[in-house]
Amino acid sequence: MSTTTNHKENFMQFKHLYRVLAGGAVSALLFATPTEVSATPVFARQTGMSCAACHFQRYPMLNAFGREFKVRGYTMKGAQETIEDKNLSIPSTLNFGLVSKLRYQKRNGSATTGTPGMLNDGEFQIPDEAFLSVGGRVAQNIGFQAELNLANVATNGVFAAFKMPFVFEPTPDIVANIVPFTTDAQGPSYGFELLNTGAVRFNRAFEHRNETSAQQYLGTATQATGASFALYNKLGFLTYAPYVQRASNADPAFSSGEMLSYLRGAVTPTVGGWDLAAGFQLWNGSSKLEVAGTETPTSADVWALDAQAQGNVGKLPLGVYVTYGSAAASSAGDTNVYNTNTAGDKTALTLAAELGVIPYKLTVGAAYRNASSGASASDAEDAVTLGLNYMPAKNVTLQVNHSFYSYDASLAAAGDNLTTLMLYSAF
Repeated sequence: MSTTTNHKENFMQFKHLYRVLAGGAVSALLFATPTEVSATPVFARQTGMSCAACHFQRYPMLNAFGREFKVRGYTMKGAQETIEDKNLSIPSTLNFGLVSKLRYQKRNGSATTGTPGMLNDGEFQIPDEAFLSVGGRVAQNIGFQAELNLANVATNGVFAAFKMPFVFEPTPDIVANIVPFTTDAQGPSYGFELLNTGAVRFNRAFEHRNETSAQQYLGTATQATGASFALYNKLGFLTYAPYVQRASNADPAFSSGEMLSYLRGAVTPTVGGWDLAAGFQLWNGSSKLEVAGTETPTSADVWALDAQAQGNVGKLPLGVYVTYGSAAASSAGDTNVYNTNTAGDKTALTLAAELGVIPYKLTVGAAYRNASSGASASDAEDAVTLGLNYMPAKNVTLQVNHSFYSYDASLAAAGDNLTTLMLYSAF
C-alpha cells in the first residue's frame, strides 16, 4: 500500500475520532453547570479578579491587560488585604496554586521497546507536570513568581523556576523591568515575555509545542539562569538578558562564567479592535559546559520572528499565531546548543489559529509546521496539528491534540501520528 494511501486512511480515522470527541465535548457542555472559578489562582487570589481579565480565550494566553499586569511585576493590589509599613507592602497571605497536567499519549509506529514502544502502546503520563505556583507582591514595585516541582523531584529537584521583577517608571509612558531569573526548562525568554507564540515555552495555544511553534521546535526552552532588562510601553517592548545554560536545580552539567545573550523586541499595537503583535528574538554568544568532567565549548546562534493577532470574528474570539526561526549548524569544536547537527541549519515555519466556537468554553484550532532538522540534505519534518479545548471551569481544560507527520526520514518505527489527551488544571 502506498504512503499516500496510508496518510489518507489515517486522516479519515482521525477525522472520525475528532468528530466523536468534539461531539462528546459539546454534549458535556450542554449538561455542565457553569462554574465561576479564576484560572490563575495565585494572582486571582491577590487581585480578586477573574481569569478573563488577563487571559485571551483561556489560561495561560495573555491579553493586553494581562501583559500590563505582568509588566508591573505582579504587584497589583485588589480584594486581598495587605500589610503596610514604611518600605513594606505585602499581601496578608502568601498565595499558592497547584498546577498539573495529566496526559495520555499514543503514536502509531511499529517500535515495541523503549520510549517509542511505550508511546506506540499508549502511555499514561500522570502527572506529566505538577508544581506549586507561588507569587505576587513583594513590595510596591517588586513582585515574584516561583515554581516548586512536585513531579520526579529526585531527578528534577524542587526549585524549578524563579523570577523577581523590580519595576521602575522613568516616565509616565515607559515601564522598566530588571528581572533576575532561573528556570529548568523555559529558556532565557522566561525572564520577560508577553506574546502567545511559544516565544516562551509556557505561553502557547497547543500542547504539541514543537509542532506549533518554531521557537519550541528549535529547542530554545532550556535551562537558563540570568537577568532580563526590559523597557515597555503600550506599543511594544525591548528585552536584553545575559544568561548561562544552567538552572538552580541539581544537574550534572555546569556552565562557565561566560555569558550567552538573548535579545527580544516586539511591537504591540491595537488596530480596529484587534490586539496585534510582531517581534524578533536573537540568541548568541559563546560559553562552556562541563559534563562528567569534560569541558565543551558551546555557543548560541539562533534567531526567530513571530507575530500574533487576537480579536473577534463576529462574536467569536480568534487567535492567529505565526513563527519562523533558524538555528545555525554546529561546527568542529563549537557546538550550537540549539542545533548540534553539523550538516545544515535547523529551520521552522509555523502557522496556527484557534477559534472560540463557544466563547470561553469550547475552542478548535489547527496548525501547520514546515521544518528542516539540519541533519542532512533530506531532513524535512513537516506536521499538521488539530486541537480542541473544552473548559468545564475557567481553571480546568480538557484538551485534545492530534498531529500528522510527514518526514523525509522513515517514520515506520516511531509512527506518523501522535494523539494527546490532557487534563490541565490550576487551583
